[in-house]
Amino acid sequence: MNFKDCVATDIHKVFLNTGEFAQRRTVRYDGMEYPDVPLVLEELVQEQRDRLTGDHVGGLHIISAVLYCARADLGGKTPKQGAGLEIAAREGGRFFQKYYIAASACDTRLAAL
Repeated sequence: MNFKDCVATDIHKVFLNTGEFAQRRTVRYDGMEYPDVPLVLEELVQEQRDRLTGDHVGGLHIISAVLYCARADLGGKTPKQGAGLEIAAREGGRFFQKYYIAASACDTRLAAL
């Protein structure tokens, strides 16, 4: 087994393993719903929002998160920058948190995953 095969195996057996790091959540993207996607959602980071001139809305913050999942679990789609994405707040949950995709990448070395 070569290194690339070892890494591909480890991603699913360790990083995207729900017994180790990942959680199963339902994801909505591009008009489709993908149930029980093993994913890792990095800690949410809250930042103070820059106020625009004439902006009188106080108390709003920017929240950033990083999502890791197998592209195959999203129907082979790589989420596009500027699109919306919804993730169930918990496994089996019916409340979805909405996210705006500020940046998206797929590691081409692991694109077959």
